[in-house]
Amino acid sequence: MTKPEWLTIKPASTERYAEIKESIRSEGLHTVCVEAHCPNITECWSGGTATFMVLGDVCTRGCRFCAVAKKASGNEPDKNEPEKLGRIIKLWGLDYVVITSVCRDDLKDHGAEHISRCVEEIRKENPDTIIEVLSPDFRGDYECIERLVSSRPDVIGNNIETVKRLSPFVRDRRADYMQTLEFLKGIKKINPEIYTKSAIMLGMGESPGEVIEAFNDLRNAGVDFLAVGQYLRPSLTQIEVKEYVSPERFAELKKFGEGIGFEYVASGPFVRSSYRAGEFFVKRALDQKRGSDHKSFDLASPTR
Repeated sequence: MTKPEWLTIKPASTERYAEIKESIRSEGLHTVCVEAHCPNITECWSGGTATFMVLGDVCTRGCRFCAVAKKASGNEPDKNEPEKLGRIIKLWGLDYVVITSVCRDDLKDHGAEHISRCVEEIRKENPDTIIEVLSPDFRGDYECIERLVSSRPDVIGNNIETVKRLSPFVRDRRADYMQTLEFLKGIKKINPEIYTKSAIMLGMGESPGEVIEAFNDLRNAGVDFLAVGQYLRPSLTQIEVKEYVSPERFAELKKFGEGIGFEYVASGPFVRSSYRAGEFFVKRALDQKRGSDHKSFDLASPTR
């Protein structure tokens, strides 16, 4: 399928981008920005946002849309990773960080303790930095969810990825549409004050009605923020794109999502779950909620 002209991005490298890239490499850290071939990497890193991938760069699940390396088991987690993250984030003055992780079904607690320690160390070294965790689902283990919530990130997300019908085909068999919804409900049950977030990709063969159903399911699970983006095939190894969704359709879905109660919907061809289009809204919401001294941001400023 030929990619339309409007679905083109030409990232321009910046000095800040290059410096952050080298610092991350020298510390032996990983970012989903690099591992998953994200098209927004230059924009986000240059603007003070980065998405770090902890627990290694090998995932134990085999989702058919994902470019991250896959294996039955990963390496032993780096015990110094939480401290490294706290240090690098402080060094570069990042004001909004997303911590995500490969799935580690080979670990007894699925990596919940390690991810939680990362949050706590970042908070200790960077008290004004907003922390979002794009978390694995821990196979629905409630104790693992409780541990993550106890580390008190500002936002916790888990991605629904696609509509219910396509989920068994697109995602690993250990990932499940309903499991994602239950995970997100569990966060709110434990601490209703934590914002929750999810994301869905379009262009995999879903129908308009199925997308609306997914939106409603996520709202009924109490999800606050939603990211809606175009599925872009990372390589020939992953499933093919069935449709390139128009910018107009993304705009319609943004309006619909906000109409049914999402506090913010980032919707567009290049939007990803950790995309900074919703970052300004999150910062303002948290400023209002906790009366913090975070910097002020102009919500009308374009992110692209």
